[in-house]
Amino acid sequence: MSKPRPVRPPPPIPKPGSVKVVRALYRYTAQQADELSFDEGDTLYIMDQSNPDWWKGKCDSVEGLIPSNYVESNTESIDHPLHEAAKRGNIDFLKECIANEVSVNGLDKAGSTPVHWAAHGGHMDCLQELLQVKKCEVNVQNKLGDTALHSAAWKGHSEAIKMLLEKGAQANIRNNDNKLPYDLSKDAACSAALKQAMMPRTLSTDYGDEGDSD
Repeated sequence: MSKPRPVRPPPPIPKPGSVKVVRALYRYTAQQADELSFDEGDTLYIMDQSNPDWWKGKCDSVEGLIPSNYVESNTESIDHPLHEAAKRGNIDFLKECIANEVSVNGLDKAGSTPVHWAAHGGHMDCLQELLQVKKCEVNVQNKLGDTALHSAAWKGHSEAIKMLLEKGAQANIRNNDNKLPYDLSKDAACSAALKQAMMPRTLSTDYGDEGDSD
């Protein structure tokens, strides 16, 4: 005998920021109008798991219900999908993750955010996309105490440094080795941008006041 199908719940309410991302190992064909069909290899974004039997998910911008036992048994979890996209410079996947409300401030095992990895790799399109998200944090320190600026400085990505600084990154944060991003830089353009960012902001104003008083 086949296992009885769970009773259909009321429409679940999405919970932004708590998105589970999995890859389907097999095809699933919807048996009801409000269920989600997908093919083997499709990326599924599980947005609501409040009902133990039916989870709400999205695939290729189409939303629907998926039996939870299928997700648990016939998919593989994609851990830290936004980090992977940022690390590899996969802008299409990165945009898809953001559109499906995968958190831009999530931490991987190293305590790094996707911004850390985009800055580390010098993937400017990915970095720009991440920084456009309103609540994106740019000064998060990972387990080594490094910020995204440390990562960009270490790898010599001056354009990433400039973009981060424009978005409010702080150049005076020290990592666990008491190093500033400037201390890690081996590139002249990086060092120049970081040095300027560390200068007291009142300096030019003070000089201007002196000149006006003459």
